[in-house]
Amino acid sequence: MPEPYYADDAVTLYLGDSREIHAWLAADVLLTDPPYGIGWKRGANPGRGSAAHAGIRGDADTAARDDALALWGDRPAMVFGSFYAPHPAAVRHVLVYRKLADSGVVGSTTGYRRDVEPVFLLGLWPKRPGAWSSVVSSNARGVGHLARKSGHPHAKPVDVLEALIGTCPPGVVADPFAASGSTL
Repeated sequence: MPEPYYADDAVTLYLGDSREIHAWLAADVLLTDPPYGIGWKRGANPGRGSAAHAGIRGDADTAARDDALALWGDRPAMVFGSFYAPHPAAVRHVLVYRKLADSGVVGSTTGYRRDVEPVFLLGLWPKRPGAWSSVVSSNARGVGHLARKSGHPHAKPVDVLEALIGTCPPGVVADPFAASGSTL
C-alpha cells in the first residue's frame, strides 16, 4: 500500500487508481463523482470565456465506475452519473441533482438546458421515513466560478455534497474519484 498523499485527523488522500489502491474500501459509505462514460470533452468558447479541455480520464466508458462499484459491494453508495450513459447495476433509487443556473447550455436541445444529473443510490441503506426531497440543488455562485476555483470542469458545489453526506448513515465516507475535492 502506498503512503497517503495527504492525511490529517479528518481526511486521508491517496494519489493513484482506486482499482489498485484499496484503502478506501474500509469506509462505511461511498459518495463519489466518477467518470460518467460519456466521452466528455470541450472545445474553446471565447464568448463564454472557456478554454478547450481534452476530456476526463476514463470517461470513454463506465468501466472505472463499474470496477469501483464491484469492489465496494452492497454497502451504501451515492454515485453521480449521466442520463446519457448506462446506469450502474442494482440501482435502488435515483436522486436528481439540479445543477447551477449557468449550467447545461452546451448540448441544450430546443432551448432546454442539460442542467440535471442523476445521483444513483446503490447498496443496502437503513430504512427511514421519507424526509428529504429527491431533488438536490445548490446555492453556489455558478459553475464558471467553481471551475475556475477548483480547476476541474465539473466540480460539484460543496453544499450539495454536505447535503448528501448529511443523509448518509454514520461513519467514514469514501470518494475514490476525488476530482476537485468537494467531498473532502
